[in-house]
Amino acid sequence: MATITPRTNREGKLIGWQAKVRIKGFPGQSRVFDTKSAAKEWATDIETQMKRGTFVSRTEAEATTLGEALKRYGEEVTPSKKGARQEASRILRLRGSQLAKYSLANLRSADVAEWRNELVEAGKAPTTIRNLASIISQVYETARCEWNMEGLHNPILGVRMPSLRQGRDRRLADDEEERLLAACRNSGSYWLAPMVILALETAMRQGELLALQWPNVRGRVAHLPDSKNGTSRDVPLSSRARAALDELPRSLDGRVFPVRQDGVVTAFRAATRRAKIEGLRFHDLRHEATSRLFERGWGIMEVASVTGHKTLQMLKRYTHFEAEKLADRLG
Repeated sequence: MATITPRTNREGKLIGWQAKVRIKGFPGQSRVFDTKSAAKEWATDIETQMKRGTFVSRTEAEATTLGEALKRYGEEVTPSKKGARQEASRILRLRGSQLAKYSLANLRSADVAEWRNELVEAGKAPTTIRNLASIISQVYETARCEWNMEGLHNPILGVRMPSLRQGRDRRLADDEEERLLAACRNSGSYWLAPMVILALETAMRQGELLALQWPNVRGRVAHLPDSKNGTSRDVPLSSRARAALDELPRSLDGRVFPVRQDGVVTAFRAATRRAKIEGLRFHDLRHEATSRLFERGWGIMEVASVTGHKTLQMLKRYTHFEAEKLADRLG
């Protein structure tokens, strides 16, 4: 049965009404309201849910803030993920946001929408906003499925996220490849030109190239035991790619390219400046390589087996054909 009692402060002044519901077979429920009518309405609703067998306790969800849930998620779930370091950084950022102060049960979709608008107005990229929202959604699903908060509503659901910007379509034009490679060879970094050639010939990601080990280079095949999407694949090596590898000395740690990512970014940026090439990023080389495979007449499945793309939609983001080359194939 439900009981409604007044709550007073030390001076005896009424500060609210406490509703308590006690029904055999269910945990006791209690909440304080500003008005007696609100307390009665809540108690009646809880009693009805219990009698119908649809009641799910929200006590833990009401007592746990999003910030606390993010901390727990970061400690229990994030470390097992492939992108743990990036996710840990995003979690830290979210814990410092206004949303982190809300309890899991009281965070509304409207609050999420307001947070989204603030990030958009601050000029944050759509991908950044989507990644942060995805973490919040994962926290809610984990809390609902694994942390005994079954009745929890995910406030991310139904909130429109900013549309992704159209994929980059930067390709090498005219003599840019020759100028780029010349600048790479004159950079003082012995690995830079071979790395650029490997990227253009194999469509491997920068991270995959940096993780490539000599024991996994077998003749005309480079084996990637752990790619970005979590699966292994074998990448065929063209004669040009194999020749570029043969130029490289063997490092003591077994890596084909014994350099850090920031070193690649710095060296590549300097090479494009020397070559007077504007708007070219290292990742554009993967885009270029993928497009070239299609222009050579490769089928979708053949290209995907080389690049490691999981879906056609993902593959299309990197593929932009040159109209003149396609016209030549039409005759």
